[in-house]
Amino acid sequence: MKSTIFILTLCTLPFLTRAQNRQSTMEKMEARKITWISNKLDLSSDEAKIFWPIYNDYARELGKLRKERASKMISFRKIKEIDELNDQQIEELILQDFNFRQKTLNLEKKYYNRLKANLPLKIIGKFYRAQEAYKKELLQQYKATAQNGN
Repeated sequence: MKSTIFILTLCTLPFLTRAQNRQSTMEKMEARKITWISNKLDLSSDEAKIFWPIYNDYARELGKLRKERASKMISFRKIKEIDELNDQQIEELILQDFNFRQKTLNLEKKYYNRLKANLPLKIIGKFYRAQEAYKKELLQQYKATAQNGN
């Protein structure tokens, strides 16, 4: 019995390690994003006390929505999968994608209104600009890494 448990543990260890590495990478990316936003917004302590709880709620809800989306979608990047689906199934996937994008937009509007009710619009504008700049920097780093890897 002990040897069976030991073997099962050895078999599942690589999966657990990959999951932990992915979680660690995601946490590092989020910490880096928070640092980026903090530097760009230069919030006073009073503004930070208002901004960060709202941002954390937003990030939590957005994360849940993204997980839900990922669990319900078939990747459109895999052409074979698309070729194996009928027209109705493809349309359902496309409409489902529209639905998730609308939910994302609704979430962004909800948190924009929460921010707007509590902070000056200049800070909110800086926040949106900082998010876009962060995405661009990540994309540039990804492209540079991809070019160096080839």
